[in-house]
This record gives sequence, structure tokens and C-alpha cells, in this order.
Amino acid sequence: MNTTTHIDGFFKSFTETVPKSLFSLHKDLEKNLRVALDAALRKMNLVTREEFELQGALLERTLVRLETLEAQMAQHSSNQSNQIEE
Repeated sequence: MNTTTHIDGFFKSFTETVPKSLFSLHKDLEKNLRVALDAALRKMNLVTREEFELQGALLERTLVRLETLEAQMAQHSSNQSNQIEE
């Protein structure tokens, strides 16, 4: 179930508690709640699951490259030390 479905379900259950005799208030309330929720979600800087997983994969590749470079630097340092001793 995606976030939109959750939000729609929330609005439906919340606005159904408003008496039907106040139908115009019902629609205004739903509209204002949607605007407020949308603004709050934008402030949170949320990302999609796909973007989160993509960034995780990018981080994993970067860590592998870093480990490779660290190993190369250690090898280079070791070679330099051996050349100085000779």
C-alpha cells in the first residue's frame, strides 16, 4: 500500500466524522488538511524508497572504492619504505 492510499484513507476516515449536514465544512476541512499535510511532508524532505535504495547502493560502491584505494595507498607506502631501506 503506497503513501497516497494511506493519506486518502486518513482523510476519508477523518472527514467522515464530520456530520453530513455540514457538507461544505466537510469539503473545506478536507481541502485544508490536505494542504497542511502536503506542506508538512515537503518540509520533511522525504525521499522515495527507490531513491533511498539507489543512494544506499551508491554509498556501498563508494565504500568499496575507498577500501581499494586505502589498500593501494598502504601497498605504495610499504613499497616506499622498502626502497628507502635498501
